[in-house]
Amino acid sequence: MPYENSDTIAKVPAVTLGFWIIKIIATTLGETGGDAVSMTLNWGYALSSALFIGLFVVAVAAQIAAKRFHPFLYWAVIIATTTAGTTMADFADRSLGIGYPGGALILFGCLMASLGVWYWQAGSISVETVASPRIEMFYWTAILFSQTLGTALGDWMADTNGLGYERGALVFAIGLIAVAVAYFFTEISRTLLFWAAFILTRPLGATVGDFLDKPLANGGLAFGRFYASAILAALIVGLIVLLPQRAGRHPATVSET
Repeated sequence: MPYENSDTIAKVPAVTLGFWIIKIIATTLGETGGDAVSMTLNWGYALSSALFIGLFVVAVAAQIAAKRFHPFLYWAVIIATTTAGTTMADFADRSLGIGYPGGALILFGCLMASLGVWYWQAGSISVETVASPRIEMFYWTAILFSQTLGTALGDWMADTNGLGYERGALVFAIGLIAVAVAYFFTEISRTLLFWAAFILTRPLGATVGDFLDKPLANGGLAFGRFYASAILAALIVGLIVLLPQRAGRHPATVSET
């Protein structure tokens, strides 16, 4: 199926090293920010999820209505997905009582379903084809599910499997390194590798976020959720300003994968 609106400029950033650096920090902010509202402010997972989903809807609407790529707007939506993903995963895992394995399995199914519908409707799930409102809706739905899945995986690894935050982060970092090696030295689909890396950065951020704000007795640095969130937010703003931010390639120049 040909890409629709091929004369429209993509409104998502080119996938560069800078993209992944900001993405990892944004997912870490999502963990500390989401926990700050649900736990520190004691809003609970359900009310916090409702808040962050509302912010996500507003941010996505602004992103879709935009006529061109705006770095701060794009990353605001990413942060909205990762904070919503944090509280939604915690709600599924803890409030609904289905546990980390059950929550991760359900979320994995939701992600695969969203990607499947996207591919069925558009003929590709490559982020380089995100250049129309309809494809943007598929893109952001998949992003939200991937962030939520990543949170569940990170908490499952750190809390349940006894690895702790440092070793949990190491496991996901090794996974990302394996994806990078596959990117440079194999012919595996770049689209598949992108989504694998996108999912893995979220649990990496979740474990790093927990490491920053958990008490020293629990193996963390005890920064405090609001303090850690403020530091991470300032770092993201600085990186957006300093690192090159440009829109992805024109969809007409991308072959389907």
